[in-house]
Amino acid sequence: MQPTSLSGLPEGVGEALEAEGVAELYPPQEQAVEAGLLDGENLVAAVPTASGKTLIAELAMLSAIERGGTALYIVPLRALASEKKTEFERWEEFGIDVGVTTGNYEADGEWLATQDVIVATSEKVDSLIRNGAPWIDDLSCVVSDEVHLVDDSHRGPTLEVTLAKLRRVNPGLQTVALSATVGNAAEIADWLDANLVESDWRPIDLRMGVHYGNAINFDDGSQVEVPVESGEKQTPALVGDALDTEEDGQGGSSLVFVNSRRNAESAARKLGDVTRPRLTGEERTKLRDLAAEIRDVSDTDTSEDLADAVADGAAFHHAGLAAEHRSLVEDAFRDRLIKCVCATPTLAAGVNTPARRVIVRDWRRYDGEFGGMKPLDTLEIHQMCGRAGRPGLDPYGEAVLLAKDSETMDELFERYVWADAEPVRSKLAAEPALRTHVLATIASGFASSREGLLEFLDNTLYATQTDDERRLADVTDTVLDYLEANDFLERDGDSLVATGIGHTVSRLYLDPMSAAEMIDGLRAAGGADAAGAADPNADDANSEFAPSDEPAASDDEAAFVNYTREEDEGAEASDDGADEETDSATPETTDPDLSPLGLYHLVCRTPDMYELYLKSGDKEQYTELCYEREGEFLGKVPSEYEDVRFESWLSALKTARLLEDWASETDEADMAEEYGVGPGDIRGKVETAEWLLRAMETLASEIGLDGVVQIREARKRVEYGVREELLDLAGVRNVGRKRARRLYEAGIESRADLREVDKSVVLGALRGREKTAETILENAGREDPSLDDVRADSSASAAATAGAASGDDGDGQASLGDFQ
Repeated sequence: MQPTSLSGLPEGVGEALEAEGVAELYPPQEQAVEAGLLDGENLVAAVPTASGKTLIAELAMLSAIERGGTALYIVPLRALASEKKTEFERWEEFGIDVGVTTGNYEADGEWLATQDVIVATSEKVDSLIRNGAPWIDDLSCVVSDEVHLVDDSHRGPTLEVTLAKLRRVNPGLQTVALSATVGNAAEIADWLDANLVESDWRPIDLRMGVHYGNAINFDDGSQVEVPVESGEKQTPALVGDALDTEEDGQGGSSLVFVNSRRNAESAARKLGDVTRPRLTGEERTKLRDLAAEIRDVSDTDTSEDLADAVADGAAFHHAGLAAEHRSLVEDAFRDRLIKCVCATPTLAAGVNTPARRVIVRDWRRYDGEFGGMKPLDTLEIHQMCGRAGRPGLDPYGEAVLLAKDSETMDELFERYVWADAEPVRSKLAAEPALRTHVLATIASGFASSREGLLEFLDNTLYATQTDDERRLADVTDTVLDYLEANDFLERDGDSLVATGIGHTVSRLYLDPMSAAEMIDGLRAAGGADAAGAADPNADDANSEFAPSDEPAASDDEAAFVNYTREEDEGAEASDDGADEETDSATPETTDPDLSPLGLYHLVCRTPDMYELYLKSGDKEQYTELCYEREGEFLGKVPSEYEDVRFESWLSALKTARLLEDWASETDEADMAEEYGVGPGDIRGKVETAEWLLRAMETLASEIGLDGVVQIREARKRVEYGVREELLDLAGVRNVGRKRARRLYEAGIESRADLREVDKSVVLGALRGREKTAETILENAGREDPSLDDVRADSSASAAATAGAASGDDGDGQASLGDFQ
């Protein structure tokens, strides 16, 4: 089937596809068209990676637009949203506008109504529905990418409920779900009332196998010799072999999956010895330039270690990296400049990073509930293996697991190589997931009674799968009791109505338990409940229905969460064109003594913040700190005899201390060393804290609690990463924490000063960087920001250098606005 033979697409699209090299549709794409894809029929496409799922989505969206509709493309990751937007922008020549939105959870995204294709994360779509985005009602096609992630306990329920809401709002909505091959694709299709296209076809050969001894044993019975010399490890031998095996005049790159960040960094460092000798002179030059870019992103050891590895042609990739780090590594790997990437499983979650050879070095990871190292799911391993080989880039793909003995080799073949992926199972019935979605369902008007709520939930995947009809009802009743006890909803018989604060909690995209924790903490500080809106016994109610203590996530699970949820749930400032100077100005009557640490600790106690782990020796250190600063906490410190609660309190304190250090201008490298985290972790915590503090500010204002001014100041200090005296300066776009300190030390203390002070002083404080200085002056409102014929004031430069925070070895910035 040729693209030009397709009907129902904008004129010229078929010709454009053929010009791109799509002479004929792949078999799964042809099956999708035959199943009614271009006629508005629902479809589930469960096919392997690289088998053309994206074009299936594009054909559905383009046909919907040709019929006069609007298309929504839901992705699991913010990074993937940017990638897909860039990919879809090639259709702009046909008059199709593409927009992307991933943050700012309090906005309705009204500007998106002018777009033909909207790319968003599931969390963002959920928030848009909660905030009443008017264009949601006009959608005619929704594509859910990586729909098998409904199986994920953290993000799956949001995707599941969001799809149910979209289909409820738009009964004629075309739903197209893209999935990896899973064990129950037919069940997903049944849930979505969709036709199923299920295939194991790939455009190029993918062979899976196990390396044992001196050879790879593949699933088709073939064998390829890859000798491992005495004292050598399997992974370096496999990486070197791929680089030495030339196809189309070049060697193959490798993607190595390991089970922890530390292992990723260590492996990349060692594999640099394999890649370095195989680089050309031109590649060495380009990699040195790339390494310099990476060093400019952050001044941490992680950034330096990554740059060193990249200069040798290798790299590591994990959630501890800053988003800029990950983007630079992914782009260079796709361009075949970086020859080998060592990654945690987060890289298998959809971002386009193909390799000639995928090496699954670690197929077990630590699981606290399991009590040790647990084998990965077959689906997860298959997702990793699917990164091997991409059309137009590789003539074939190889996925290799490693075995030390014949018994392990047999186990790997049985468990992974020959096995089908597990069925996808809904995680919606867990109480933490239902808390937020039940309140949002009621607040958004999708249900106004218990019966109506259960009827809505009957449209979810969970309802399709469960054999226990009472399970969901029982958990729902427990959640309703909790929400009522905390004044988030009111019940009159079977009738359910969200209260004013319940509507606010839903709109702010908070877990209701996070909101209850914040309200209780602020009330404990002595804030008056002027409006009488909140239950004075809410503290007891909150604890009564709190879930039982749950085991902490494993290091690798936390890494996945950081890369997905924290990357997607920070408050994005510029997404919907919001102005950075639009903070509310709520008048204050009294000002309770709320310290920044106390406020940071309060948000770090909420379920919406992933706390730092207590490592060896931390408990003693933070116990001492806890009692030293006990008066600053907003709430009663648990007894040391309550082991789980007390350790959770200390973990929140450790996380709060990281935020306090950030807001005190502590150098990022020092923070990374002190807390054992990467720049991506610091920035993820900062983004999440800024969002939660903004939500707390809104809650305090609406309920009538005092302390709004202190909350706002604490939020801004986290957002900009500065002490109190730099808040005004750091609020000027492009200034950031380090430049603000340099300007301040040179005598420029406010944006008003930037408009009036001699330009030579500004130029001197900013190390003679004219373009940077002009941009800052313009953003501060200077009437004439030009620096023509202006010479830098040397005394200002000296003062700025002498007074700047220690460790300021460059002019790179690191305020929250720069992370978006």
